[in-house]
Amino acid sequence: MSLHIHSSTQGEGPDAILLHGLFGMGNNLGALARALRGEFRVHCLDLPNHGRSDWLAQMTLASLADGIRAWQQQQGIGRAHFVGHSLGGKVAMRIALDAPDTVGKLVVADIAPVDYPPHHDAIFAALQAVAAAAPASRSDAEAIMAGFISEAGVRQFLLLSLASGEDGRYRWRFNLEGLLRDYGAARQQLATREPFTRPVLFIKGELSDYILPAHRPIIEALFPNASLRVLQGCGHWLHAEQPRLFNATVRRFLLAD
Repeated sequence: MSLHIHSSTQGEGPDAILLHGLFGMGNNLGALARALRGEFRVHCLDLPNHGRSDWLAQMTLASLADGIRAWQQQQGIGRAHFVGHSLGGKVAMRIALDAPDTVGKLVVADIAPVDYPPHHDAIFAALQAVAAAAPASRSDAEAIMAGFISEAGVRQFLLLSLASGEDGRYRWRFNLEGLLRDYGAARQQLATREPFTRPVLFIKGELSDYILPAHRPIIEALFPNASLRVLQGCGHWLHAEQPRLFNATVRRFLLAD
């Protein structure tokens, strides 16, 4: 049985596939989809283990990429532009390195192809506390998370993936157990025998430390035709903190000759 990938599509033109980050879902990049749909056929996908997509027995960057590539083939899309934020950026990079003929231009939002140390302990603790409580309302869930996560914006982002069941209790759409178990695989460095030579744009949030000068050698080795744009006044959630600037930057890059 093939893996089900939940998607939504809008617009007409060359295909552009948008991939969200860890704990997210496809509509996190809905504003970008609306900004691109005048010139592109835009697909917002839920990554495997996220949203309404199927869960994986084991999550690796390769298995996430394989799920997206299979969906692309099922849709009859030969080549598409890819835009990925955070984990979605790593998955998009994996696809470009493994199957370069399926990728046109690539936009990587605030992530590098490097190994990252674990830094989501508080979020996982909050998610597990909500899962254990199975709260009866979103406000109850947020109150639980507030004991672990001080940033209201992060809590609101996570609450987007909370869904009410038939019993009226709220539970996570994403595969929390799988994400926790395979979290290390999602943080791994990318490697390849052949670089991806088509145009790549890395977009960094000025206040974020996800892309650092020390990452430049591996970026250039894997993506020799890469450029970097720094968006001022925003951090890792650059598409939410500076949406107009982010959307315009992506659109301009994809439309450029």
